[in-house]
Amino acid sequence: MSAGPLSRLLGLPATALPALIGRLTAVDLTVATAESLTGGLLAALLTETAGASAVVRGALVVYATELKASLAGVDARLLDERGPVDPDVAVGLADGARAACGATVGVGLTGVAGPDPQHGMPVGTVFIAVTGAGFSRVATRRPVDLAALPRGLSRRDDIRFAAVRSAVELLEQLVLGVATK
Repeated sequence: MSAGPLSRLLGLPATALPALIGRLTAVDLTVATAESLTGGLLAALLTETAGASAVVRGALVVYATELKASLAGVDARLLDERGPVDPDVAVGLADGARAACGATVGVGLTGVAGPDPQHGMPVGTVFIAVTGAGFSRVATRRPVDLAALPRGLSRRDDIRFAAVRSAVELLEQLVLGVATK
């Protein structure tokens, strides 16, 4: 099976997404995303793979801060106190996506793609959370090492693509952990 256009653009191996979708199916997990800085890229990536409908339940694009609270259920007080770029906000997004879409796994992505810092966070700061019943894992990229990014696209695109690749890695780690139990 060949990689889809988004997989190729993100520099993922051709077999990465079909293998992930297959493993999620095999361990009976479903996924929903709540995405801020990535604007739905993770959901688009997951759904470009044949068979994704067996595991992808849905996605929330919550680019505006107030939508993180009203659509994804992130605590408004947390958003007021810490701002939208915070590891606990990423967890809230993941939990909110899972609840809103009826999935077993939620993925939340928030960060600063630039061009300017946001709420005191530098450009390239990214928080990704993967949550489910009884587990929560947060990855912090603070800031993303822009010099190490291979794409050579715009700085914003590099940051957003790196965030999506990191989310895929976290999902893969989760599925491997579930499969080995």
